[in-house]
Amino acid sequence: MIPGVLVGHHHRIEDGWATGTTVVLVPAGAVGAVDGRGGAPGTRETDLLDPSNLVQQVHAVCLSGGSAYGLAAADGVMRWLSERSIGFQVGPQPHHVVPIVPGAVIFDLPMSEWGNRPDPSFGHAACEAAAETFELGCVGAGAGARVGSLKGGVGAAVRQVGEHKIGALAVVNAAGEVVDRASGLPWLPSLGTSAVALPERKPDGLNTTIGVVTVDADLSKAECRRIAMAAQDGLARAVRPAHSMFDGDTVFALATGAVPLAEPRVFALDALCAAAAEVFAEAVVSGAREATSLNGVTAFRDL
Repeated sequence: MIPGVLVGHHHRIEDGWATGTTVVLVPAGAVGAVDGRGGAPGTRETDLLDPSNLVQQVHAVCLSGGSAYGLAAADGVMRWLSERSIGFQVGPQPHHVVPIVPGAVIFDLPMSEWGNRPDPSFGHAACEAAAETFELGCVGAGAGARVGSLKGGVGAAVRQVGEHKIGALAVVNAAGEVVDRASGLPWLPSLGTSAVALPERKPDGLNTTIGVVTVDADLSKAECRRIAMAAQDGLARAVRPAHSMFDGDTVFALATGAVPLAEPRVFALDALCAAAAEVFAEAVVSGAREATSLNGVTAFRDL
């Protein structure tokens, strides 16, 4: 994604299982924000990201399958971070920390046998696998994702905006259709490339697209929230319809602070917001494309 940000997956794709967890790790900490839309959110620690609240930085974002059950995967992320004394310092000793790990989940329960869903071991294993280079498609939190009647998955995109680099990771599990950015028409895989058998999707099923936008700019929590809000516009450009009563569409934003934001500050922020919408839309289309490719998995490497 960007320097200082790692991504890791853990999943089970076998008889009775099609679900997993994806972790976006920022061990050095990053300013965090969130924007949630739709009527069926499944989230954790999002109130903490309000600009008026105490904690200024987060250490990971946990994205998971398993609906509300999958929120437990974040416990494993907290354990992995605490084992390395990474977190919000609450005492005099190095290990006196509370890792800050907000998270969100998608509804993929019909893809596995009842009771087979991510638990804390998924989050811990995803942290163990975290790296600068990671896979896209039917991996991690995207293992059981769907888009309409097609397979969904994990997508990503990155671009340069002046002195800044901005990236996006999306777990695409939408009820609506993913839209081809060039034609404006529903995106479909090439005939014969999808080898994933899916159960029939009911039009009123629970869904949700979730993701993270990362940027190397030095932003406040309020400025970071503007990035998350703009990314939701990108989701709406790439999925039709989006933000329904059956979606819990949630986008986090992380700012590592490595590069000072140029002056005049408001114009530099506005350029990043515009880029956040574009890069998140690209990540959504990427998630649908990679999940329905020949093997459903490809590698994502930074610029």
